[in-house]
This record gives sequence, C-alpha cells and structure tokens, in this order.
Amino acid sequence: MLGDPEQEEDFQRFLRRVDEISSLVQDLSSADSAVKEKAIAEAGKRLCDQAASKEGASRTRVDRTVINTGSPAHLKLHQYEEAIGDCEWALKCNEKCPKAYFLMGKAHLALQHYGESRQCYQKMLQTDPQKQSLFKDCMNEVNLEEKRMKAEERAMEEAESGKLPAVSIKELLQKLNRPDQNILYYAGGLRLLAGAVKGCTEQTLFRTNNGFSLLRDKEAVRRGFCAERRSSAEVDLAVALLLLWQAVCSGNEANQHLLLTDPDVKAQLPKLLSSGVAEIQKETLALISLCSENEYGRRLLGQHRDLTSWLQILMGFVHHRDARAGSAMDILCALAAEERFVAQCSPLLPTEVLPLFTQLLASAKLVNQAALARCVGIVGSLCAAVGIRVQLAECRECWQACLQLLDQYLSSPPQLQECSFEVLGLMMNLLLESNVVIQGLALDISGRCMALLGDQDGGIVTRATGVLSRILPAAPWAVEAAVAGGVVKRMIRFLKVGGEITSTYALKTLCICTRSSREAQEALVKADRRFRVLLKLLDSENETIVGNAALCLGQCLAVPGAAKSLLDSNVVMTLLRHAGGDAARTSVQENSAIALGKLCVAEPRHLLQLRKLHGLTILNSSMKYVHSN
Repeated sequence: MLGDPEQEEDFQRFLRRVDEISSLVQDLSSADSAVKEKAIAEAGKRLCDQAASKEGASRTRVDRTVINTGSPAHLKLHQYEEAIGDCEWALKCNEKCPKAYFLMGKAHLALQHYGESRQCYQKMLQTDPQKQSLFKDCMNEVNLEEKRMKAEERAMEEAESGKLPAVSIKELLQKLNRPDQNILYYAGGLRLLAGAVKGCTEQTLFRTNNGFSLLRDKEAVRRGFCAERRSSAEVDLAVALLLLWQAVCSGNEANQHLLLTDPDVKAQLPKLLSSGVAEIQKETLALISLCSENEYGRRLLGQHRDLTSWLQILMGFVHHRDARAGSAMDILCALAAEERFVAQCSPLLPTEVLPLFTQLLASAKLVNQAALARCVGIVGSLCAAVGIRVQLAECRECWQACLQLLDQYLSSPPQLQECSFEVLGLMMNLLLESNVVIQGLALDISGRCMALLGDQDGGIVTRATGVLSRILPAAPWAVEAAVAGGVVKRMIRFLKVGGEITSTYALKTLCICTRSSREAQEALVKADRRFRVLLKLLDSENETIVGNAALCLGQCLAVPGAAKSLLDSNVVMTLLRHAGGDAARTSVQENSAIALGKLCVAEPRHLLQLRKLHGLTILNSSMKYVHSN
C-alpha cells in the first residue's frame, strides 16, 4: 500500500486519467462514425489544453501519476503504450493493485496484444479473487475482440479480391445511402440487403461499412421505423429492417453489440413488441430470440433499462395461439437466467405482473396452453429469488387461481395437464415460505393434491405428493383431513412402486402425519405389515430416505404390537448400524438411535438382541434423543 497520503492521491488521479484515456481511444477506433467524430473532437480539446499548460508543467516536478496526453490524437497506439507504462509504474508502487492490471489488460487489448491482455486479467483475478465476474467479462471481451479482428481481416481480403458477395454488400449499402428516396425504395433495398447476407463475411462488411447507421442517418428509415401509427409502407419498412438485423446478427456477437447498445434500438424494442402489428411483433421476437441464444447476447439484453416492462409484455403473448407465444417464452426463459433481469422483476410484481399472471391462470382454457405452461415454469424458476417468492406466496389471488386451474384439470383431464404439472411445481416452490395465507388455504391445497394422487400421469402424482409433504406441516387440520382421506395407505403404495423422488415425498408425508396423529400411526402399521416397506427403505443408499424411514418407524412403535411384529427381523442390527455409522446427515444417526431406543422400550426382547450385538453403549448415548421425544 502507498504510505504517503499525497502519493496515494496522485496514484488515484493516475487511475482516473487512465480510465479517461482508455475510454477515449476506444471511441477513436469505433466503427460508429458519430462516436468516432465525437472522440476526435474531445482528443483535439485535450491537446489544446495540454499545449496551454506545457510551459507551467515544465517548471513543476515530474509526476508519473499523470498520463502523457501530448502525443497526437491519431497516434492511438502510442497513447495505449503510455497507459501501459503508467500501469507498470503503479504496480511498482503497489504490486497488488487489481485496477492497474485491469487497465493494462484494456490497453493491451486495444493494441491487439491478446495474449498479454489475458495475462493481465489473470493477474487481476489472482490479486483479487472477488473479481471473478469481472474477470469472466474481460476474458469474453478479449475472445470476442480477437474473433472480430480475424473476421474483419478475412472480410477485407475477400472485398479486395473482388468476390461477388462482398462487393454486393458494399454496393447495396451505397444505394441505400442515396438521400431523399421514398420509403418503398428503402424497404426494398433493406430486403435485398438482408437476402445478400449469407455468412460472417457479409455480416462483417455490413458492420465495417457503417450499415448500422442507416437508422440514424436516413430520416425516412428512422421515421418509418419509429412511427407510432404505421402505414402499410412503414410496416413493410420496419419488417424489412428487422429481417436485415436478424441476418447480420445471427451468430455474430460484434454486430449484436452494436445493435443492442444503440439507444434508438433499445428504446424501440419494447414499443415494437407492443405495437399490435402481428408481423412486426413476430420479427421483433425473432430478433430478440436470436440474440438471446448465446450468453453474450443475453447479457446485452440484460443491460436494457426497461427490462421491468419486458416481463409483462412477453407474458402477455400467452394470449396468442400462434408462434409468437412460443418465441416470447423462449426469450423470457433466457432472460430469467440473468441476475439483472431477476432483480428488476421484483418491484414490478405487485402492480403489473401478478394481476396479469393471475388472469392468465384463471383463463387457462382460453389462452395458448403450451405457452402458459412454460410461463408458469419460468415464474416458478424466478421464485428462487426470495423477494419474488415471498410476494407470490403472500398473494391469495395467485393461490386461488392455481387451485382453480387444478379444478379445471380434475374436471376434464387430460386438458391442462402440462399446465397443472407446472402449477404444482410453482406451488412447491411457494411452499418454501410460511404465512397466514398459506395456513388459511392449507385445507384447500391439500384437498386438491389428495384428489390428484389417483391421476394417470406419474409426474402429476409425484408433484402432488411433493406439495402435500410441504403443505401438511402448515396446519394440523390439514393433516387430520388427509389421514381421514386415506393418505397413509396411498403413501405406502407409492413407497412400494414409486421412484426415488416420489418415495422421498411420500416418506416425508408419512413422517408428518405419524408425528401428530395416532390414527396415522395405526393406519401405517396396518398398511405396512411387519414394516416390510420401512425396513427396505432403511437399506436405501439415499440418506434422506434412511433418516425419514427411521423417524417414521420410531413414531409408530407406540402402537400396541408394532414392536413385537419386528422380533423376527434384523431391525436391531440395521438401526444399530445407522446409529453408529458415519452418514453425512446427523439425522440418520439421531433418528436411528431414537427408533432403536423406542424399540427396546416397547419390546424388551429386542434389548436382549442388542446386548448380544454389544450395542448398549450406542443405545445409552441415544437415550437423550429418546427422552427428548
């Protein structure tokens, strides 16, 4: 660390200047002519300021914390080399300065020193492991820039060799640059240009020949594309431009960057999605979906300021029964993986999204059911964010809409089967929370799940069992109703024939019921003769199943005759093995020790077997669990 306060201040000033120069020189090399012109003007101003202060500067001490801006503005490489020199000096003062490595990596990148740039970013991460996200972004930038430069070199070679595809792109762009043409002229030209883009070379030439400036430079194009109420000609132009952008951005991150960071495009995309013109909506969705297919494109989309409106807009496409609904869900699914999108969704939920989502659930038979199912699944995944999950879990209307959809499925299966599957998944996620709304609806929720346990679809049954395992702890009266409805017998049946996931939920449900209900304990003893099912589960490799099987067994040993029915089994040896084992879950040892203790108390002949196995020490250590239960 720098010890001298004055030296520290100079050091921080140096870092700020490096940032400024780095940004300026990057703009000087921009493919966007407007950005480049602005940067040249700024560079000229800096040179004038430098010349004016030159005499005064010569009379002061040499300050290596200030970047030398005296070089001519067009000598960009010299400026980056100076920045690298300043960073090297800074690292001599503080060799563990991640920002210096970061800026030096930027400078090397501008000089096309890709290997050196990567090394700088590696050192940045070594000095500050917390910058993992920034490191990933920087490495992606290096890879993309290297790919971009190679593409431009190849495109230049093909253009200079006179190959027809390359020449046609330049010629079409020149024709589109003719001023004062009518809107149909531009629309036709845009479609021809879109058809001429066949691969990376044409995409690159479009970019390097300022193809993205068409929207800004041509007033007729801009006016037609941004119009609120479009004539048929303006619709045609907007569609042509969207088709062109699809062609030039497909698989091309550099072009996606220029498009998605353009202020006009960023402002227009939500408006296009809400335009009400089916063809414009279709092509806008296709463009956004295309960009969301790769990680870089998703991150660019995630940087939009108006993402909060996107969730509502995209969700609204569920009303459409054509391909627009599927495309909208593709985009929504991709955006849901972006942290920025999830963070922005939370404040919007109560006023905008929840009412729409509830309406979609309530009118499930009138909308695109495949899209609705995907929409519900996406909302369920958003519930991984606690803030979103809490809001949904506290919304009584949302719960009631979910129950209404399940009622519609129960009344006329297999309609809404896919939607019901996703709704049950959403309910499971929401039941990670506990609140008065859930408690008040516990009987309704458990009743729907009990009705679904006989469904023909195994996925529905599994999720209904999962919801039961989470809703029953919320209210004792729900447990009583489920036990009276035969839940124990059903769960035993699932444990006999179900898969691991279903068995896990079923066993947890039995644990909840037998914990508080003597009727449930007696029903289990009757349904699982001599505890054959539970004994088999005690040999499972799944520790969660073993622990819950031991817990459930222990809770049922109070039933008269239950312990006696186990005399001819190896239950003592099995429980002893688990109680003294080294399972990762302590509940396995604890629950096994409790069951073992209760077994010996209920039937002394098990204690004799325990002595033969020299297991009294384990039993004695387990007594604290027996007393506490």
